[in-house]
Formats: sequence, structure tokens, C-alpha cells
Amino acid sequence: MRQIPVDTSGAVVMVAKSPQVKVRDRRTGEIATDTETGARLMTVDVMFAANEEVEILSITVPEPGISGELAMGTPVALTGLIARPWESDFNGQRRHGIAFRAVAVTSLVGAAAGSKAA
Repeated sequence: MRQIPVDTSGAVVMVAKSPQVKVRDRRTGEIATDTETGARLMTVDVMFAANEEVEILSITVPEPGISGELAMGTPVALTGLIARPWESDFNGQRRHGIAFRAVAVTSLVGAAAGSKAA
């Protein structure tokens, strides 16, 4: 499947919704896990502002990649963000979209305080 790297260097990114456990199957309650590491997957909704446009993106990230307090409004850095187009048929309905995944979502609150003190 094609993966497209996303450049976040010119964007302002803030938490829109705190991390939530990603559910693989809503009927059974099965939790989604990373196929390579077995780590639980989380979703973090972020406000992504760039080029005078703002969007809310739902980012999937392995639980160990979440660091710092990620409350609503917290500025964050997205490490290794990729976009992956997807398409599926469900009950005769064709659906498509873009899934976003990052290696890490890191709070910038401590980093900003540390740089001001220096």
C-alpha cells in the first residue's frame, strides 16, 4: 500500500481530542495493535493548520509513541507522519479516505518552557 510522508515543518499542530484506545472491531471490543511490535494503537485527534487552512485529523500512533500531557489545546510535534489512501466495500457501499499514522505524538509544552529558560 502506498504511504505518503507528510511535511509538518510549516504547520501548527494542537491536540483537539485526547488520546483514545483504537478499537479494531466494535462488535467484539477487540483493541487494535501494531503488527510489528504488538503495542496497543491509540488515536489522537489534532488540529492541523497550514497554508491558511485548518483541518481536524485523526492520527493513529502506537501507545509508546505518546509522550507528555496531551490535553485539548496542547501544541504537539508529529514524528514520522504518513498519509495512506484507503478504499473498501462494506454492505455494497464503496468507501474511501485517507488514514494518518505517526511514529510519535509529543507534547511541546515542556520543550517551549525549557527553551524560554535557556
